[in-house]
Amino acid sequence: MAGPVRIAVAGAGLIGRRHIEEIDASGSAQLAAIVDPLPAAQEVADTFGVPRYGSLAELFEAARPDGVILATPNQLHVDGALECVAAGMPVIVEKPLGDTVQGATRLVEAAEAAGVPLLTGHHRNYSAIMAKAREIVQSGVLGSIVAVVGTALFYKPDDYFDVGGGWRRQPGGGPILLNLIHEVDSLQSLVGEIVRVQATTSNATRGFPVEDTAAMAFAFANGALGTFLLSDAAASPRSWEQTSQENASYAAYPDEDCYHLAGTTGSLSVPTMRLMVFPGTRSWWEPFESSTVDLERSDPLADQITHFAAVIRGEAEPICSGRDGLKALKVVDAVVESARTGRPVDLR
Repeated sequence: MAGPVRIAVAGAGLIGRRHIEEIDASGSAQLAAIVDPLPAAQEVADTFGVPRYGSLAELFEAARPDGVILATPNQLHVDGALECVAAGMPVIVEKPLGDTVQGATRLVEAAEAAGVPLLTGHHRNYSAIMAKAREIVQSGVLGSIVAVVGTALFYKPDDYFDVGGGWRRQPGGGPILLNLIHEVDSLQSLVGEIVRVQATTSNATRGFPVEDTAAMAFAFANGALGTFLLSDAAASPRSWEQTSQENASYAAYPDEDCYHLAGTTGSLSVPTMRLMVFPGTRSWWEPFESSTVDLERSDPLADQITHFAAVIRGEAEPICSGRDGLKALKVVDAVVESARTGRPVDLR
C-alpha cells in the first residue's frame, strides 16, 4: 500500500477530535471522512476538508477508507465495530471495547474468525514510558516479577459531578468503570494476565450512591500479586495523568510514581524509571545498584496512529488487540462483582 493510509473517524466528540487532529498531523495517515449523525459534526468535517457521513453504512457505500477509528458512545462500540468487521475494515475501538463483557466477546470472536484487525484504544500502550517498562520487564533484569503496587489517586472537582444531570454520582459513574480500565490494561501489559480479584469500595468521602474509593488485590497468572488503590476524592498526585507528563492539561510531578514493579533481582518505579538491582548477592543486607533509565518521550495518541497505519499495511501485529481490551473489561467486571459480594472472583 503506497502513500498514507486513509482513516475515517466515527464520533466527533472530545476524543474523536483528538484522533482527527492526530491523523491530520500524521505522515503515515490521512483523514478520509468523519462519521457522525449530529449536524454539529459538519463544522469539524468542513474544518478538515473531508466529507461527513451519518452512519458507517453510508461511509462504506460511498467511499471505502483503509481503516476506521470508533470514538462513539460506549453503548455503540460493539455494533459499530461489528459493522467494520463485516466490511473487512481494520478498526480501533476506543476503550472500553464494549459496554458489556458479552458484547465485547462477540465482537472479538467475530473479528478473529474474519481475520480483520481489531484494536482497543488503550493509548497508554503506545506511551514511550510503558514501552520502556515492558522492555525492562521482558529483559529479565528484574528477575521474575513477584509483586506490583499501583495507585490512581486524584481529586475530581465538584462540578465534574454536575454534568449530564448528575449521572456520575450514581452507580456506574464512579472511578471503577470510568478510570480503572486504563490501569488494569497497563498492569496486564507489564505483568501478564490477572486471574483473581478481590475488591472493596467506599463512598464515605463524598457520600454519593457511587463509590469514590476502591482497594483491590490482584493475582496474576505467573504467580505475582498486586495491590491497587483508586480514588477520585484523594488530594494526591499519584496517578498516571499527574506523573507521566504526557497530558499537558494536568500539573505534573516528575518525582512521583504510580506503579512499582518488584522482581527477584530488582525493581522498577514507573514513570520515574528508577531502577534498583542487586549487583551480586541478593540480600536485604546488600546495597542496590541504582540508576534512572533514559526515555525518548513522544505523544502516545500520535504513536497509536502510526502503529494503526502499520497494522493496516500488514507490517505490524496489534500492540493492544481486541482480546487485550476484552481481558481488561473482564477484570473490571470482576472488580465490580467482588466489591458487590465481598468475595474474591476467579477469572479462570
